[in-house]
Amino acid sequence: MSTIVFVHAHPDDEASQTAGTMRLAADAGHRVVCVYATDGDHGTVPSDLADGETVVDRRRAEAEASAAVLGTARVAWLGYADSGMTGWEQNAADRSFHSADPREAASRLAAILDEEDADVVTGYDWHGGYGHPDHVKVHAVVHRAAADARRQPRVLEASMNRDLLRRLYHAAREAGVAGEGGEDWDPDQPADDGNPIGSPEAELHWHVDVRPVLAVKREALASHASQEDVGWMLGMPEEQYALVFGDEWYREPGRPAGLTSGLPF
Repeated sequence: MSTIVFVHAHPDDEASQTAGTMRLAADAGHRVVCVYATDGDHGTVPSDLADGETVVDRRRAEAEASAAVLGTARVAWLGYADSGMTGWEQNAADRSFHSADPREAASRLAAILDEEDADVVTGYDWHGGYGHPDHVKVHAVVHRAAADARRQPRVLEASMNRDLLRRLYHAAREAGVAGEGGEDWDPDQPADDGNPIGSPEAELHWHVDVRPVLAVKREALASHASQEDVGWMLGMPEEQYALVFGDEWYREPGRPAGLTSGLPF
């Protein structure tokens, strides 16, 4: 059995991006660890915060709840603040992940990889899927930490299948369910950093069908109910949710071209 460390930028990223793979891995007997680069402090501020409770407190609790759903053995934090979206003044804040020294951030992650004797570490593709500064930084930090670890793990990069998203987008337009604002999720339009969303299918190496645990993935997402984005994802009809979230995709740098279906470990 293997130890797989999933590195995510913010609490709830695991639930929308790799939760199915995490649950399937745990069910197969692998040790699953989730590391968050930031505390998500620039997320939605819940209206029901208790006296003395902060956004960070709530999001940490939600992360632990998601871990319980997914069978995650350990939740760890690199200790940085959320950097906000591209161009926000928070990008340059003292504690922001975006402004962190890459060597320091990588050393924090490498220490966790060494503690876990990790076989695999999973980050994001080169532009973080859609260009969010924290996601882009995860990509760089994961690769550096893997190289610095005592026993270098395999590196996987979670991404989105741009070709599949394009097919879904055009099918939705033809069905008349995309239109007003539908262009907002056109995968060929510039995302946060000016690049299209995700990766072309030809650049992906692993496809994981997570429909057998899709209800669990949705439950993990519901663990992060304080966040506005989670609300609209959970508001999708089940059939649409399955189309968008029923498959998870990964790149593996250095692996020959070709797409393989199944768990990548």
